[in-house]
Amino acid sequence: MPGLIRGVARTAVVAGTATAVSNRVSRRQAGRWSQQEAQQAPPQQVVYQEAPPPPPPPAAAPASMDSKIDQLKELATLKEQGVLTEAEFQVQKERILNG
Repeated sequence: MPGLIRGVARTAVVAGTATAVSNRVSRRQAGRWSQQEAQQAPPQQVVYQEAPPPPPPPAAAPASMDSKIDQLKELATLKEQGVLTEAEFQVQKERILNG
């Protein structure tokens, strides 16, 4: 039994050491590669320009009566489910009817 424990302990030490060395090598290589890329890449100039204003939204086409009725039905369903309050329902209803 002591031989088995010694073998397991030795394996654990070897595996731990191998993992540590592998991680260190990976970090070193990554550092070297990033240095090489920085030396090879030309310096980038940052140019700040003012963004052009967004285009105006397209004019809304008048909604057909069928579309308004469908929207009102969906709105009523949401109110019945408790998703919308009475005040929210009224505001949205006015928006649909006047839009």
